Amino acid sequence: MSPKPSIVIISGPTCVGKTDAAIALTEPLGAEIISADAMQVYRYMNIGTAKPTEQQRARVRHHLIDVVNPDESFSAALFRTMADAVIRELHQKGRPVFVVGGTGLYIKALTRGLFEGQEQDGLIRKRLRHEAETLGLDALYQRLQEVDPAAAARIHPNDTYRIIRALEVHQVTGQPISYHQRVHGFRDFRYRTLKIGLTPDRNILYARINRRVDLMLASGLLEEVKWLLDQGYPSTLKSMRSIGYRHMADYLEGRTPWDECIRLFKRDTRRYAKRQLTWFRADPEIEWVQPGEIDVMSRKIDLFLTEGV
Repeated sequence: MSPKPSIVIISGPTCVGKTDAAIALTEPLGAEIISADAMQVYRYMNIGTAKPTEQQRARVRHHLIDVVNPDESFSAALFRTMADAVIRELHQKGRPVFVVGGTGLYIKALTRGLFEGQEQDGLIRKRLRHEAETLGLDALYQRLQEVDPAAAARIHPNDTYRIIRALEVHQVTGQPISYHQRVHGFRDFRYRTLKIGLTPDRNILYARINRRVDLMLASGLLEEVKWLLDQGYPSTLKSMRSIGYRHMADYLEGRTPWDECIRLFKRDTRRYAKRQLTWFRADPEIEWVQPGEIDVMSRKIDLFLTEGV
């Protein structure tokens, strides 16, 4: 067996069919799945995160699902630490490991490492957050475009955390965060990896997104969010500001009419899928296949695992 663990990664945008494909690929191999989904780590948030069903989880064991409460923090660094432990255990048992999900940052943290410099200053961060509230996030994003256009090109204009973090690093070190990331190089290759990306037809993907939203609503997403609010998990939590949950909370708390709530829910899900595709398509290591090409994926995986023995 290769001393370096081998992992198969199945990625792609939301609603593309990652879970179904992963179950079909892992079950015959006796493999186990590590979920790389930033929302499925939260307990009680089931419908809106499209967690694998109990039947699917009975067929193939899943890890890193339901590991923290909605008011607890979770990060890419913590994901990496927990996933590393699972991979070591399964590698020792000789069991194949699949990492399945659409959170690109988590997958990058696991496979390539993260820039985790100590360039932090609480006072600067606090001041930047105050500026974001008073001047607006657009002003900070424009500033980032001036001092670090490379980072600004990769960061979404509404990503408050990453905009503030990039400006903080620049102010503390005098160098752009993109410079530090370039020096770091993300060269922490601790695993053999096969990266498979599921690429959809856009019209089909958007139709699937609309159907999934309708199914979530029919399955009780509104009631799930109401229960969370009633349990004392406020709508201001990071977990509760995610797609679907914030839309339901905005309706329940009187900020958005129902029809508009559903329209925004579907629109924001489509936009999220587009951002995911942009992220994954920037990775030259990903081998793209159609979601239904199980035989093609299976052959790639068999060859990859055989070479690693």
